Amino acid sequence: MCFCAGPGISSYANDPPSAGKSLVACLEEAMNIIPPEGQRGAPAYLGATAGMRLLDLENKTASDMVLSEVSKTISRYPYSFGGRWVRPVSSKIYGALDLGGASTQISFIPKVEIADPGQRADFKLYGFPYSIYTHSFLCYGQNQALKQMLVKAVEGKDLSRPINIPCYPAGYKSTIAQASLYNSPCTVNSAPSSSLVQNINIIGTGNSTQCQDLLKTIYDFNSCTGKDFCSFDGIYQPPVVGNFFAFSAFFYTFDFLNLTSGQDLPTVKSSIQTFCARDWTELQASFPKERMDRLRDYCANANYILTLLLDAYKFNENNWNSISFMKQAADTDIGWTLGYMLNLTNMIPSEAPASVRMQSYDVWIAAVFFIVLTLALGLLMLLLYCR
Repeated sequence: MCFCAGPGISSYANDPPSAGKSLVACLEEAMNIIPPEGQRGAPAYLGATAGMRLLDLENKTASDMVLSEVSKTISRYPYSFGGRWVRPVSSKIYGALDLGGASTQISFIPKVEIADPGQRADFKLYGFPYSIYTHSFLCYGQNQALKQMLVKAVEGKDLSRPINIPCYPAGYKSTIAQASLYNSPCTVNSAPSSSLVQNINIIGTGNSTQCQDLLKTIYDFNSCTGKDFCSFDGIYQPPVVGNFFAFSAFFYTFDFLNLTSGQDLPTVKSSIQTFCARDWTELQASFPKERMDRLRDYCANANYILTLLLDAYKFNENNWNSISFMKQAADTDIGWTLGYMLNLTNMIPSEAPASVRMQSYDVWIAAVFFIVLTLALGLLMLLLYCR
């Protein structure tokens, strides 16, 4: 796997040519790996997630320019890349929990029949059919969720006075432009009618309990009233069951806090509470190499993960340890791109192969089911991007 330099391609809205340039190093690396005789005609694909969906809603011209520049860059290489952008069209079993910057996804095989066909993905694997519940929540990736959190924190407040933010470390101080809170499709509808010209002074108070209370206000739980199976925003979700892999930002946040070793829920809550209570000056001294914005947000992101898993997805203390926070499975990085590539390259067989398995039965079964659920995430993101 090659990690491209810089942020995601949606970040290049104001400099589209740099989006293409950011892929060059990985395209060159692929050239060094693929034998010369196989380079011409080797398929090349580009997948993009919720960041590009938001950019497309916010500024379609910029979105199209970014895709155009990326297409130009890839087309300079001998790979088979037609420049046609495909936007999303929609024993041991592991569900998949993915958390990005703009959206979050959940996929698993429930024990009950999936009542909403719009949340079901059907697969045939090795001759057996499977129905998977899967849903992607746009605007509930960690970056957009924290933006919504700030909007709720300043709502109805006297902005001429400092605003306390319990999700930021105690002693943290900053000034933000009011307009910056409403420059996303996820928050624009919450903007007040008055002009957004003020600068807002914010102060971190480092209180985990208050942070969770604030974060819970970004969900619409009232829309689930009277519904037996519902997560939030009126979205149908059967009860979670089985084991889950939590990856992407789920893993990176908990890995920083040393919470990826199967700790029980009370230990996780206590550790997050202790971290959030640390003074900002102390945190900077303890983690001098950490980016300041990331260090500031770890408390907020950790508490957001708790509210998402416990209040939205309805995990609890009894099944908390069914979640494994992981970066890799079978020495392979986990992410929606895995399912996306497996789908595009037709690497998921519908019938049983004749070859002998080289792994233990449990490991093999777990890997197979995880690949299926990761594929579901990839297809779901394709479906939502098409919309």
